[in-house]
Amino acid sequence: CFAAGDALQFDWSEEYVLLGGVEHKVHVAHFRLCHSRKPFVVAYLNEKQEMVLDAFVRALAFFGGVPRRVIIDNPKTMVTYVSRSKDRIFHPRFLALMNHYVIEPVACTPASGWEKGQVENQVQFLRGELFTPRLAFDDLDALNAWLRLRLRCEELANRRHPDQQDRTIADVFANEKIVLRPLGRPFDGYVEKAVRVRSTCLVQYDSNRYSVPCEHAGRHVSLRAYADRIVVVADNEIIAEHKRNFTRNISYFEPWHYVPLLDRKPGALRDGAPFLDWKLPKAMEQIKDHYMRGCGGDREFVDLLLLALEHGIDVVETACDMALEQRTLRLPAIINLVNQVLEPTIPPLEDTHTYPQLTLRPEADCKRYEALCDAGKAAA
Repeated sequence: CFAAGDALQFDWSEEYVLLGGVEHKVHVAHFRLCHSRKPFVVAYLNEKQEMVLDAFVRALAFFGGVPRRVIIDNPKTMVTYVSRSKDRIFHPRFLALMNHYVIEPVACTPASGWEKGQVENQVQFLRGELFTPRLAFDDLDALNAWLRLRLRCEELANRRHPDQQDRTIADVFANEKIVLRPLGRPFDGYVEKAVRVRSTCLVQYDSNRYSVPCEHAGRHVSLRAYADRIVVVADNEIIAEHKRNFTRNISYFEPWHYVPLLDRKPGALRDGAPFLDWKLPKAMEQIKDHYMRGCGGDREFVDLLLLALEHGIDVVETACDMALEQRTLRLPAIINLVNQVLEPTIPPLEDTHTYPQLTLRPEADCKRYEALCDAGKAAA
């Protein structure tokens, strides 16, 4: 019997679902508060380190507090070494997570699943309750949103507590939540590695490649892999961020990372890999189509893109909208409109009597000008 707020159990299961009409094996992280039996599950496409970190952050946020201990197996993402005396060396990143929330990790004896029997039983129970019949969703985010909603529904929350038959799991959890320690700031659950940016302005992680701004080509940067995104950092600043993809051997481009290179090779705008299927704002697309039909249009549109890099896409998009309204699509006219958008508007004074007033009316004295002209002729 566990005291309120004492322990949390964790385990993985494998389930099959349809995502976008294709069958996928998903890895489901299971959590269970041992006192109240409150469950939480979240699905991923693998069990890598960043998924473990993300799952714990989500689970603790779902419970709204932190227990004193967590009971786990011995996967390499959490335990890097088990000695003959059963001493453990925990993975440094997992230990950082535990230290952040001040949780004591307790690893079971290898091949002794009964030491966390509650969550083992939960895997079987929720497989029948949540994953049978086979689920079908557009993507993983939709699946996890549905799972979270089901975990909050009355059907599961109002089940009778196995040790307190006169109370529901929801009732017992309401009392346990009070004694859970406050969450505080969430843990930043990424796995970091140093990588070198290729000459193609790409960095690789987990069989796929992601673009970074071209000025970082050839440099070493820090890649931070999250469960749902890839973040690239250089000189303590985020230089690129991409949605995490779980395909294989695919390059994912952000076209703006390559725009400065177009200054030297504007022709790459037509068939360069980063610019294929590039979705620009509607007004800019119309102007691009207009320029591309003419000779030298590549160069003109590249100049427009460079303006967007300098002043921001919103400014150039506004100028392009104005250019279409005024039916003046020449580049100098659009540059003039960009300058108009950038110029600050000075509001007029409400009280006109506060404007500066002339006390003496100026009078033109052309004789001084004529004298200067005569002096210039004489000097010549």
